[in-house]
Amino acid sequence: MHAATDGSSPQRGLLIFDGDCGFCTTSARFATRWVDRRDRYDIAPWQQVDLARFGLTEADCIEAAQFVRRDGTVAAAQFAIAEGLKHGAPPWRPLGHLIALPGISWVAGKVYTWVADHRYALPGGTPACAPTHLSDGPAAGTKGSASVG
Repeated sequence: MHAATDGSSPQRGLLIFDGDCGFCTTSARFATRWVDRRDRYDIAPWQQVDLARFGLTEADCIEAAQFVRRDGTVAAAQFAIAEGLKHGAPPWRPLGHLIALPGISWVAGKVYTWVADHRYALPGGTPACAPTHLSDGPAAGTKGSASVG
């Protein structure tokens, strides 16, 4: 977990995703439309965020989705998704708390990794979403295999 390095924190929570990934962008649109319908937190691609403000790097955001809490602490991967759900509309909050539970978070981490490794084949995914080990184009080596969200 990171904290903001300059003492700043967002006015609201902030879910950060990979804007170059079609699956991640589709997932972010889903979150905006269904999970956070009342605009309780911000959702933005890492390419449009001052990452240093929150102690994050491009590598952190390529590896996994990030959620910056109002206090400046950061949750990554399945915990970022859980935070988005916990801060969303009331029907989604129990699922967010469930994902964060010990034992269940371990399983959620495995699911997150599987989704990240297969996001190119999921709805909204494109060949550009393929993890490095599956990519044979010039973009090989530019994306980590755990970015989703």
